[in-house]
Order: sequence, then C-alpha cells, then structure tokens
Amino acid sequence: MNRYTKTFGILVAAAVVAGGVNWYQSAYADVQQTTPGLADDPIVTKSYVDQKIADLKNGGNAGEGTQTPESASKLEVVTVPFGAKLMVSAGGEIVVRTGKAVAYSSDTNGLSDLTAGADIASGSPIATNHLILFPRDGRGIEPDPKQKNGLTVLVRGFYKLQ
Repeated sequence: MNRYTKTFGILVAAAVVAGGVNWYQSAYADVQQTTPGLADDPIVTKSYVDQKIADLKNGGNAGEGTQTPESASKLEVVTVPFGAKLMVSAGGEIVVRTGKAVAYSSDTNGLSDLTAGADIASGSPIATNHLILFPRDGRGIEPDPKQKNGLTVLVRGFYKLQ
C-alpha cells in the first residue's frame, strides 16, 4: 500500500467517526439532564401531590360540590333542595325531572331551551323533561318559590349548589 492510499483511508475513517459523533450529539441534544430539586425539576411532597389530585377530582375547586373531570360528560342525578340554586358552568346541560324549576341568571340573558327552541328569561318557569343549555357561566336554576319541595334534575357538565 502506498503512502497516499494509507493517508486517504485514515482521513475517510476520521471523517466517518466525526460524522457519527456529530450525529449522536445532535440526535440527543434536546434530552435535558436536570438535577432533582432545582427549579426545572422540583422535589414535591406527598401531601402536595395529594392536594393537587383532590383539586382535579373536584374540578379545580376543592369542596364546592362540582363534578370530577372524568364524570363531567355523564348525566348525573342531582337533588336541589328548596332555597338552593344549582349553578351550571358554560356549556352544561340539565333536564328537570321532578319539581317546578325557575331560571336564574346574573345578567339579562337567560337559558336556552333546546327542546322548545326558545330562550328562558331569568325567573321564568322551566318545563320538565326539556333539555336546557347554559351558554355562559353565572346561570342556574332554583326551585319555584311557590312550592316547598326541591328538584330532581339530570346534569351534564360542571355544577355547584349554592
């Protein structure tokens, strides 16, 4: 083997090794190695994790009686006692099953009665077995003040009793 062929072979081998190292570094460049306990990888306590899980199960509002995110898409039977309001989040739906209900709204707009294709103003009665949509937050239903009984409703979405 002559001197030029040997030099050329060494240069090709060095180029291949350098290219492989460069490829390896670029392929794994976005893998960050952090030290536990720093701002990028904090150490948390079990009680902190338990609290965050409880908050998620309560829809982010611990102890307010809201549905969990897993059950927000299911219909849930809810009893609304006399004197209480059932406040439903935007996009929620209800069906009044028993009792006489009236609409409640914190502004001038009301609820959408999807069964009748009508708007229900605040203080107006809600028909039983009609699908009612809550287009915004700050709206709900309450038992009719002329009766002394509560309501039984089906609710889909996040809600709370006040």
